[in-house]
Amino acid sequence: MSIKRPNLLQSAGCLAVLGGALLARGAEAPAGDGPFKPTAESLKQYTCPEWFRDAKFGIWAVWGPEAVPMQGDWYARNLYLPDHGQRKFHEANYGHPSKFGFKDIIPLWKAEKWDPDRLMGLYQKAGAKYFCMIAMHHDNFDCWDSKFQRWNSVNMGPKRDIAGEWQKAAKKYGLRFGMTEHLAASWWFYSAAKGADAAGPLAGVPYDGADPKYAALYWTGNEKPDGNYYLPNAPTFVKQIWFNRIKDMVDRYHPDLLYSDSPLPYPDEFGQTLLAHYYNDNIKHNNGKLEAVYNCKEDSQGKWVQDLERGVMPGINPNPWQTDTCVGEWYYRTGCEYKSTALVLQMLADIVSKNGNLLLNFPPRPDGTLDPAAEKILVDLAAWMPVNGEAIFGTRPWVVYGEGSKVKGGMFNEGTLRYTGKDFRFTTKGDTLYALALAWPEDGKLLVKSLATPAGKVTGVTLLGHAGKLEWAQTEEGLAVTLPAQKPCAHVFALKIAGAGLKPAPLPPEAVIAPDAQGSVALKAVDAEIEGSTPQYEAGKDQIGFWGNPADYVTWGFALPKPGKYTVEITYSCAVPGSAFTVEAGGAKLDGTSKSTGSWEKHTTETLGEMTLAAGKQTLAVKPKAEPQWKVIGLRSVVLKPAE
Repeated sequence: MSIKRPNLLQSAGCLAVLGGALLARGAEAPAGDGPFKPTAESLKQYTCPEWFRDAKFGIWAVWGPEAVPMQGDWYARNLYLPDHGQRKFHEANYGHPSKFGFKDIIPLWKAEKWDPDRLMGLYQKAGAKYFCMIAMHHDNFDCWDSKFQRWNSVNMGPKRDIAGEWQKAAKKYGLRFGMTEHLAASWWFYSAAKGADAAGPLAGVPYDGADPKYAALYWTGNEKPDGNYYLPNAPTFVKQIWFNRIKDMVDRYHPDLLYSDSPLPYPDEFGQTLLAHYYNDNIKHNNGKLEAVYNCKEDSQGKWVQDLERGVMPGINPNPWQTDTCVGEWYYRTGCEYKSTALVLQMLADIVSKNGNLLLNFPPRPDGTLDPAAEKILVDLAAWMPVNGEAIFGTRPWVVYGEGSKVKGGMFNEGTLRYTGKDFRFTTKGDTLYALALAWPEDGKLLVKSLATPAGKVTGVTLLGHAGKLEWAQTEEGLAVTLPAQKPCAHVFALKIAGAGLKPAPLPPEAVIAPDAQGSVALKAVDAEIEGSTPQYEAGKDQIGFWGNPADYVTWGFALPKPGKYTVEITYSCAVPGSAFTVEAGGAKLDGTSKSTGSWEKHTTETLGEMTLAAGKQTLAVKPKAEPQWKVIGLRSVVLKPAE
């Protein structure tokens, strides 16, 4: 393989000729010989290290110059899109991108209040066993003194070695250190910066990305990319730049974890050589032991640790894996609504029960500080971990991951997650079984159906954090536990269970929603199936909210013993009225438009009309109508009442 190190890339001309020049040069083997070779077969030697399997929880800081406007993710691209909200913000606050583009945002990133030592102390108290920093985002800006990119944090902006300072703090607090790279998308990311307005006072005036002086930041030759920017059809010089910069990063910092925000870029000699080098380099710096973790968004097939962005697995994965998600948005955005601590811990329990790790981003503000809402989550985690950590850290999955709610697997599916007091997730440590209850039941009683008497004999049950005796009994229905009057912690609660040869008992069939004694069918938010990525069940409000995409919808399955005519009632909250929606079942449709309830916490009930439904199994859906508009509702329930 011909891989050489070119001089610093500063001009469009250098980029234009780079591909052909590299292929003509002599070969240079990756530094650090070792057992891994740049072939798919050789990479299958990889085994995930025990430190990662034991760690379970890491914290990520997605932070760089894109944080400056405090407008969320992808600002460096979106400011060049004429109809985008971030473009409107940019013009109002900085000016037109033909005069003031992302290159001018970079000097405004000062990191003037950044204290990595203090932050790492908070992360460590919150239970994090590893820490990741974003080495470069799609914005093509390196957060270290890069050999191959003058647009870096030592040369510009904060003029500090962000990576080095993060690593020093992580080592001080005993956290493994990871670096994430998002460079493969940069080739495509800045194509919008080469355009110009089609209308308006500056129509036809090129944006600053078209200026060849800035080609090392904005790339060149990508004015019309095909969008398939991760895969082998990328130009050779793009692959070469990626290889040089990521190898430089590995050789400088030797990170315990390396993450690519993509499938392996690239699945050819460039990607395989880089990955083999990373593994061999790690062995060299760990006295012959492989301690490296490589994450990418592709089925591992044993060659790395698969990562899912904002998603979870549907069940136990035989290979260790990771979810990466955020308490809010990836980059800091003013006014962003954060995940609740309860949802964070519910996700952690679900992920760990399925052989995964949770990497959770707390986005710093541009000055390097966290806002109070983010710090509050860290404080909550720091209170929960000492009580329940033994059910998380160093554990392994049981035979089944749990019982209760089921979720669809894949990326960007976290909006479908919802948990109740009937949800349990299981972990093991040696002969000990842990059952994590994902909510405190209103009646103070838990029933773990997987531990009904066919599961084997339970010999002891305690509640982590509770010093007194626990009332429990193993029955044919399940392990019945009466909880103490006082909760030992908040959010998620762990039973510690002893027994010999425990195996999960078969679960009874799931109950079908059926009419009550009056013949009414209540379809509640907590029982809905969510189709799409934006709607989320909000336990505190008992509603489906965050429903931003009008293409997403919710459904319920139910059964009717006989045909009949039903009056349809819908209960929802709405702070911003005017959302049009349709309720569909059995071929019938009823339309509605939301009215203001005053807030997202206050609900109203409306009668939409009547439907005639057949006997047997039915599906009811609530679907937004994109036209005339969709402004979101908080859907609590749909009730079908027999019409008089």
